Amino acid sequence: MDFSFSTIITWGVPLVLVIFLVTLYNRLVAYRNRFKNAFAQIDVQLQRRHDLIPNLVETAKTYLKHEQDTLENVTAARNQAVSAQRSAAANPADGALVGKLSQAEGMLSGALGRLFAVSEDYPDLKADGTMRDLMESLESTENKVSFARQAYNDSVMHYQTLKESFPTNLVANMAGFKDAALFEVDRPEVKRAPTVAF
Repeated sequence: MDFSFSTIITWGVPLVLVIFLVTLYNRLVAYRNRFKNAFAQIDVQLQRRHDLIPNLVETAKTYLKHEQDTLENVTAARNQAVSAQRSAAANPADGALVGKLSQAEGMLSGALGRLFAVSEDYPDLKADGTMRDLMESLESTENKVSFARQAYNDSVMHYQTLKESFPTNLVANMAGFKDAALFEVDRPEVKRAPTVAF
């Protein structure tokens, strides 16, 4: 077999180029899977948060008979957040769905903040053991959501940096890799977990 310089150039260069492109493609896939996995961690914590809220509302109903609008707003915001969570969980690589989830979670946090503010005027509600336990669980979950959101945003940043860097951006464009969206809470008053004080 003749391995001349021209044969090596004819076959070797394209082979090296193909290996290089496959390596870049596989790196993009790995980084995309990392941010999807990070989103799954947010999803777990949001599910826990959403599961706590109906119990919180039911407990508060006993004491907040004159605050039905507040309770209904919390329930409606929770339902919107659950719907947005399901959509985003089905495709965390869709930036628009993650954006809608961020917005819905911001609205839910705002509604919960109003519920907590109203509950301050009801000493019996603040003293209720079930309500206190639920609020502590919710606050703990809020902290876990914040940590999971930070991990997700870090993963998205690494993916986006790789996707936008040359020459990976050429492979990303050819293979149809889409931009990922950060999970941000738009309103400054809901960027921190609601404060629960008893």
